[in-house]
This record gives sequence, structure tokens and C-alpha cells, in this order.
Amino acid sequence: MARPVVHNDSLRQDLLAVAADLIDRDGPARVTLRDVASAAGTSTSAVYSLFGGKSQLLTAVVDDGFRSFRDSQLAAADGGLNALGVAYRTWALEHRALYRLMFGGALAAYADCQPNPDAASDAMQPLMDAVASAQTAGVLVDAPVELVAVAIWGQVHGIVSLELAQMGRPDADWAAVYLSALDAVARGWAA
Repeated sequence: MARPVVHNDSLRQDLLAVAADLIDRDGPARVTLRDVASAAGTSTSAVYSLFGGKSQLLTAVVDDGFRSFRDSQLAAADGGLNALGVAYRTWALEHRALYRLMFGGALAAYADCQPNPDAASDAMQPLMDAVASAQTAGVLVDAPVELVAVAIWGQVHGIVSLELAQMGRPDADWAAVYLSALDAVARGWAA
């Protein structure tokens, strides 16, 4: 009697990474489960076994991206707002395809993909906590925490998105631009 095939977490992570890259390159409508399985060196039955189907795979890609992003933010949280900002860019540069999928809107038009709103909300919690802490310490302006956090997120997101889109001069020093932007954000929200 043959042993059942075991699909482990390593294969799951490989499929998520491959799917993110293929979807980023070709778009969600053009990527098939066969494409994902082939690129990961496995079978479509493994994809079905681990995810259930294409819409569940797409949802898992985005949800896993937000969990990974949240983990990077949690790891940097003790360093305050500046450390969170540095971790934001670092994560985005290390996960370019995933970042574009999470924030670029490619999956928004794909009706079968229903990311978990809690995953995105959880990813923002370290920033919310850092803003609240900085306000309590008198370092940031006294304004609604969510307003300040979303505004800060938008500012750093804009710079990172421009970098990933390769806007500007080919020899642009994006690291310097980003650090200057973080400094400007801190000054702009200072109490």
C-alpha cells in the first residue's frame, strides 16, 4: 500500500512565494494553478490539498504577506517609529512582488480573492502602538492615533512605492531619500 503524500509547511511557503512572483509578473487572471505547481516543482493536487483552489491560494498569498510584514514590524517595534520605518522599507525591498500584490491593487480587481481584513489591521498595530507611545511621551502631536498612524504609513508607503516602481533618475540614492523622508515625517508630527 502506497503512503499518502505529505504536503508540509515548506512546500506551502514555496507555493506562496512562487504564486506571488508569478502573479506579480503575469497578473492574477493569467496565472493558473498548473503554472504555480510547475514553478514550485510539485503537482496541482498539492496546491488543491494545501489551499483548496485558486481564490484560496490568492487569499493565502496576501494574508501570508501581511503576517510576514507584521512580524517584521513587531521585530522592530522596540526601536520606535524610526526603526519601524526602516523595517518597512527593508521588508518591501526583500519582498518586492508580495509588496506590490498587497498594496498595488492587482488582486483587488480579482473578485475571487478575499483577503482577511484582520491580517492587514494586525500588520498596522505596531505602528499604532508606537504612535500612541510617542504621544504619551510627548514626542508626537496629540491627534487621533489612527489618523497619525495612517498618515505616517502613507508617507513612507509613497516613497517605497516610487522606489519599487523605479521612478526618478536611474542613479537615485533611494536609501538617502528614504532616510530624509523618515526625518521629515518625524519633524512634521513632532509635538
